[in-house]
Amino acid sequence: QVQLVESGGGLAQAGDSLRLSCAASGRTFNRYDLAWFRQAPGKEREFVTAITNSWSGGSSYFADSVKGRFTISRDNAKNTVYLQMNSLKPEDTAVYYCAAKDYGGRLDVGENYNYWGQGTQVTVSS
Repeated sequence: QVQLVESGGGLAQAGDSLRLSCAASGRTFNRYDLAWFRQAPGKEREFVTAITNSWSGGSSYFADSVKGRFTISRDNAKNTVYLQMNSLKPEDTAVYYCAAKDYGGRLDVGENYNYWGQGTQVTVSS
């Protein structure tokens, strides 16, 4: 069982940066693929970025909408995954969720993830 707790959301202006953190419980953090998804009001949840588990090399993947602006990283010693968001845009406004899954399955499909955080709100004004 893994529990995920996000933090770091808040208000930002267009062009600003924010860093989200997601702290996980459990001793086997490094075995999980980790991802960030987001859901804007009235829209479906969408994939933002993911990073594979340590044995898969910790490779990262990004949605086209955030490529070049967002980065994902993980600190296995701290059981934490980070989402660095730069050059924020109003369309980045959403609740951001971190998620974890065991090996296997597409990284960009939310249904493949076993564990979810409660979400943190990010609001970007123009």
